[in-house]
Amino acid sequence: MRRSVKFTLLAVPFLLVAALAYLVSDELQTSALQASYLTQLGKKLTFPLRPGPSPSVHYPNSGPYDRRLGYSQMPLYLERLRARGYAVAEQAVPSGTMHALINLGLNAPYREKTQAGLQVFDAGNRLIYLSRHPERVYASFDAVPPALVDALLFIENRMLLDPEQPRRNPAVEWGRFSRAMWDRVLHMADPEHESPGGSTLATQIEKYRHSPEGRTESAQEKLRQMASASVRAYLDGEDTSAVRHQLVVDYLNTVPLGARNNFGEVLGIGDGLWVWYGRDFAQVNALLDARSPAPLEARALAYKEALSLLISQRRPSYYLEHLDDLETLTDAYVRLLAGAGIIPAELRDAIQAQSLRQQAQRVRSPGAPIERKGTNAVRVNLAAMLGVPRMYDLDRLDLTVGSTLDAALQRDVTAELIKLRDPAYAKAAGLIGDKMLQHGDPRGVTYSFTLFERSGGTNRVLVQADTFDQPFDINEGVKLDLGSTAKLRTLVTYLEIVAELHQRYAALAPAALRKVTVSRQNPIERWAVDYLAQAQDRGLAAMLAASLERKYSGNAGEWFATGGGMQHFDNFEPWESTQQFTVREGFKHSVNLVFVRLMRDLSRYYQHQLPSAGAQALEDDTSPQRQAYLERFADREGRLFMGRFYSKYRGKSPQEQEAILVQSTRATPVRLATIFRTLDPQAGPDKLAAFIRAYLPEASLDAPALAKLYDHYSPQRFDLADRGYIARLHPLELWLVAYLHQHPQATLAQVNQASAAERIEVYKWLLKSRRKGAQDKRIRQMIEIEAFQQIHQAWKRLGYPFDALVPSYGTAIGASADRPAALAELMGILENDGLRMPTVRIDRLHFAAGTPYEVSLCRAPATGERVLPPEIPQLVKAALAEVVEGGTAKRVADTFFLPDGSALPVGGKTGTGDNRYKTFSRGGGLISERVVSRSGAFVFYLGDRYFGTVVAYVAGPEAVKYKFTSALTTQVLKVLAPILTHHLDLGGPGAARGCEVPQAAATATAQRLD
Repeated sequence: MRRSVKFTLLAVPFLLVAALAYLVSDELQTSALQASYLTQLGKKLTFPLRPGPSPSVHYPNSGPYDRRLGYSQMPLYLERLRARGYAVAEQAVPSGTMHALINLGLNAPYREKTQAGLQVFDAGNRLIYLSRHPERVYASFDAVPPALVDALLFIENRMLLDPEQPRRNPAVEWGRFSRAMWDRVLHMADPEHESPGGSTLATQIEKYRHSPEGRTESAQEKLRQMASASVRAYLDGEDTSAVRHQLVVDYLNTVPLGARNNFGEVLGIGDGLWVWYGRDFAQVNALLDARSPAPLEARALAYKEALSLLISQRRPSYYLEHLDDLETLTDAYVRLLAGAGIIPAELRDAIQAQSLRQQAQRVRSPGAPIERKGTNAVRVNLAAMLGVPRMYDLDRLDLTVGSTLDAALQRDVTAELIKLRDPAYAKAAGLIGDKMLQHGDPRGVTYSFTLFERSGGTNRVLVQADTFDQPFDINEGVKLDLGSTAKLRTLVTYLEIVAELHQRYAALAPAALRKVTVSRQNPIERWAVDYLAQAQDRGLAAMLAASLERKYSGNAGEWFATGGGMQHFDNFEPWESTQQFTVREGFKHSVNLVFVRLMRDLSRYYQHQLPSAGAQALEDDTSPQRQAYLERFADREGRLFMGRFYSKYRGKSPQEQEAILVQSTRATPVRLATIFRTLDPQAGPDKLAAFIRAYLPEASLDAPALAKLYDHYSPQRFDLADRGYIARLHPLELWLVAYLHQHPQATLAQVNQASAAERIEVYKWLLKSRRKGAQDKRIRQMIEIEAFQQIHQAWKRLGYPFDALVPSYGTAIGASADRPAALAELMGILENDGLRMPTVRIDRLHFAAGTPYEVSLCRAPATGERVLPPEIPQLVKAALAEVVEGGTAKRVADTFFLPDGSALPVGGKTGTGDNRYKTFSRGGGLISERVVSRSGAFVFYLGDRYFGTVVAYVAGPEAVKYKFTSALTTQVLKVLAPILTHHLDLGGPGAARGCEVPQAAATATAQRLD
């Protein structure tokens, strides 16, 4: 009995150890316990979509995959979108268990995407842009050639697809892992002992997707990869057979293979074959098929190229540049594969007889720029909203957006504009004729068209098209002389001034108004005071209407002191110079001189509102403002000269600068001595002698004469202005060359900063009190500049796109240029009764579909910003309607109709730009001119919902051959009318727009609709 008890006591520990060993061994073989536990855990790893923003989301901090698809930047994107008027409609809400795992340091466990990229849908939910990365992938395990699977498993993960253990954890291959750990210990003792990794495909995918920089930098990071891969493996249940097969597919589709110019990051075997070897993916797969009838040599080369990519993933950037080393390593693996019986000896020998040859990659053509103008505008807008600096990065985001574009309308409009460049079609469309294309080749004209819809508190971009066959966007990316369309801005500013004066004086009684003193040089304010003192109806609407009846002469015989000189302007029609016109009539018929004189009145109004007391500076010789104005003039004009001189000498060597400077004057010993002493004041007389001989070799100067020149023209004897006079050079040009000799890398900003005192010094003649006439002329220029700064602020507030106006009355007829998109913005303000509504190209965004980071946003309703009193747009729209009914746009009259047959209200403003570069003599005579560009424009509205622009444009020397006016653009709109009528609901109230989030496309191709 005692012996039995003793045996039992000895046997129990042994049995326990044996049982434990059995359980461990069984677990290592079957992963049964892991499968059971992790499957139950996986059921709790959910992230359902819920309305509104999620209370808590964990975004990944690092990892190439998370950065590329945009998951890491999601907090920034959402913040920027909220600031731009977008609201979260739905967002994934990860479960508490998922939060807990992420807090433990694991990667978010969900079924990750092999392919992702930007998708763009139009307003009708049609896919118009699709970017997929990687581009060439295996759709399933069955699509992968078995030969490639066998090679991959032999190299990386031999037990992965073992069918005998359906619950095996693919994250760990214990035998290989143990060997790797033992080799690591030996490596620590003997650094020369190789320590290969023990990673499985599952942990490698975790590494290159989610580890910092795609690397394993520590044992802790390796354990994080293994744990993350283990949890991910059991999301679909205990049986991991399908997961393990999918790991093969995912690895082949996404393994990083370096990067290459004109393509970017290379992911996966499919893109790798294309970029590294220029091989067609489908063709290589056919050659790897064991049933392929292709010659052995072709099959061998395909196998070698694919195998080399599997091997190169360890150091892809190195091997991409060192194919010889990669070929040696590939041949070594070929022998191992043959030795293991994976490939036959015949194939081994054929493979080794082939050579790897890197070929120039054939990057997929993006298509014609004309066809992509609409989608490109959406992508540029999206990149700006998200703060993504490159289109390359934008196209790789896991993002689907819904745009406002009507792709079918964009396609039809673009096609029609392209056809208008064909001479025969242009003739049939009525474009050949007086004031149109009677002169010049229709194929040389670039057309652009934009169309917006006022809807849901936004201005939705429906069409943005042009025929310029480059990525450059005519509508938003160019500064165009759009001629008399500037009269629309001038008219609005005029009415704003009248409204301002109404607010200032309307509360005063007539008796009080009669006592108000207004300068004769301020006619608009004088009229406003007189009107309010006499009018029966003192309301704003009546006063604005009355202001349009003020009259101006159309006489073109007057010269105007503006823009720093005397300028002359012409009317388009000779008869216009013989009449007087009301402002309304002048706008209807686009009479230039009416608006030149109106702009003069606007300038004078703002001059009298200046806080700097400009008028006092002219009237009072003792005013301290005179000196301030004159110094500002000197500084401004000095900067202009300095900019010209800097362009002249920038990038030249000191010797070249010196030669150019001497060539700018007629060389004499005195002038050369002055130049030399300014450029190099420390140099001695002997260097002066060499300098004079270099440019005046015939000059005979003895030593006393040279010494006299050297001493007499010392910089200490003459100031900069006098030295410039002696040398017959502008003093600032002389100063600049001397400065650049000392500071050859100086920027223009540094030059301007350093020359502040000199710019004032060279105008000392102007500051002398006896030159009052010259002073008054410059003061008037500066006051005019300040007035135009005020006008610019008014224009800028209504969407004017540039940072300054040309301070000239010519700005009223187009001298300051514009952009079609900016004109459309102004028309949108008028259509919205004086409210600035946001211009929208994207109204829906759907990030990271099917992931814990999923979020959908839509455009939140906007109330708009009041920028004009509602009375002004009503009056201006009526004036625009008159332009169509009987003015310069009458071609468009009776073109658009409502479904009941009645005419649709249409209005607009025409403009013709004839941009010429002119050179004048000192006396004002024209020396030469060349045509820079020609343009015609029409900014319009169609009913209460639609508005846009049409532009015709010719740039460069060829523009001299064309004589078209804005009549061409009104005819183009007439040609487009049937297309617009077909696509648009001209008489309807417009669709109610909710927050409909676009869904990711199931297909891999985009329908080309624009």
